[in-house]
Amino acid sequence: MTGDAYCFVVNPAARRGRGMRRMPAVLGPLSAAGATVRVEESSSLAHAATVAAEAADRGEIVVAVGGDGTVGRMAAAVAAAGGVLGIIPAGRGNDFARMLGIPADPARAAAVLLRGGHRLVDLIGVRAGDGPEHVVAGSVYLGIPSEGARIAAASRLPPGALAYQVAGLRALAAWQPASFTVDTGTPPGPGDSFGGFCVVVANSAYFAGGTPAAPDADVTDGLLDVVTVSDGRKLSFVRVMLLAGRGKHTRLAQVGVARAASVTVRADRAMLAGADGEPLPDACPLATGIPLRIRALPGALRVAGPVAGRPPGPAPGG
Repeated sequence: MTGDAYCFVVNPAARRGRGMRRMPAVLGPLSAAGATVRVEESSSLAHAATVAAEAADRGEIVVAVGGDGTVGRMAAAVAAAGGVLGIIPAGRGNDFARMLGIPADPARAAAVLLRGGHRLVDLIGVRAGDGPEHVVAGSVYLGIPSEGARIAAASRLPPGALAYQVAGLRALAAWQPASFTVDTGTPPGPGDSFGGFCVVVANSAYFAGGTPAAPDADVTDGLLDVVTVSDGRKLSFVRVMLLAGRGKHTRLAQVGVARAASVTVRADRAMLAGADGEPLPDACPLATGIPLRIRALPGALRVAGPVAGRPPGPAPGG
């Protein structure tokens, strides 16, 4: 919107500098509309959060230029400051932007900013044991997804769903048996335990580069979608992965789906926990038996642009 002030916080490491390469296509339309723009490069996720909080305090619309890790960390900072967050997708997965219907094309994403307005969306609060609560945007997960995200981050494969699928298969090949306990505070629990491969607690429908892991998730309903995959046979998980690309995996008997405002997850062995494509602080790994307490934070964040609670139709490319 003409006259607005924006602070773009760019992760220069995202996609080997993709964020900075996208800026000319973004800045042109904003300048033509008379907007005031600052561009800041972040040196780390923590630095991005600090810059975002300071910009929000000054009344600027804060725009994350990067991937899901950058978006999640900045969303927490902007929400705490009571500001407004915009997104220019420039990372490997771009799943939270996809959930909000923000186009992958930078000029079209800039047009979303220029339409003006904002909408309240939910975030997620998560703490390991008695540790501090961290705020994230899209999802929290344990098991194959967290191991796969770690492998994908170090991969030279082109970003997107294929890289995550290959990483997931590599994680599956090395997977050792594990049991999870999931307590949503509702029947048939509490404290249901199962042997299997993963737990995904989702605010966004998408993760891993556009996979609709929680196809019915809604960022405005104040609830979390909990997806579990049981059964210890690795071939059964391959089938889950194949069907997840079309959001059809939830029909399988070994895939459990629940919805709750809060959930507690434990594992019977230490394992890495992840959120928004990054290792989860204080849970790298999550120690055996330590509870991972996850809760929805309804309406915690104001997002720039007239976004819908669920994506309107097919996901934009990432």
